[in-house]
Amino acid sequence: KVETGMHRLGLEDDLYEVLDLIKDNNSVYVQSIFSHLVASDNPQLDDFTREQIARFKRIAKKAEEILGYVVIKHIANTSAVSRFKEAELDMVRLGIGLYGSGNSREEQTHLKTVTYWYTRVSQIKNIKPGDSVGYNRSFIAQENMKIATLPVGYADGYFRLLSNGKGQVFANGKRVPVVGKVCMDMIMVEVTGLQLKEGDIVELLGNHISVHDMAKAAQTIPYEIFTHISSRVPRVYLTE
Repeated sequence: KVETGMHRLGLEDDLYEVLDLIKDNNSVYVQSIFSHLVASDNPQLDDFTREQIARFKRIAKKAEEILGYVVIKHIANTSAVSRFKEAELDMVRLGIGLYGSGNSREEQTHLKTVTYWYTRVSQIKNIKPGDSVGYNRSFIAQENMKIATLPVGYADGYFRLLSNGKGQVFANGKRVPVVGKVCMDMIMVEVTGLQLKEGDIVELLGNHISVHDMAKAAQTIPYEIFTHISSRVPRVYLTE
């Protein structure tokens, strides 16, 4: 890995010294040279991105001259694949795009949702004005309401910031809000007027609740949403 502007990992001033050592060592062969783009999704930093790509190409060319053979070169991440044709070298690294999520509306039009997160209704309660829902009575009903409890919480990766209406789920054809605070293992949602029963499936993420919607409500980015879905949430892999 070579340094082109991220300043996280990668060889920089010591690169050519390392290459000189490698070319004289019959036990080591360089398979690929790569780097990482800082802001390929940010149009305001496109000049810096182009500079990174150009710098990488210069470094890779010099490295191949020192080694005496051609290596695999790659620097393009998801946004670079769609925005910077010049970054498509021998390989590309489609990261979050593999999960059906782009970094812009334009990217999203070329991607299909492939990550879904579902749960089932554990219990349904009818509450009346003055009744509270969840810890610290942070939600108090102003009218008769129907509440569904879902067995998912912040221990599963459902952010606590999605409490009290910031988060929504899709139940029986309608987006409905989280009421009260997100608990460790449960959330409560308002389902007044919906024909919903215990055991019914509810969408947390999918075609109706996008990862971008959830990330915005939780004041974070889609990457963090995906990586925070904990290991105790069962995974089911489907192929055609």
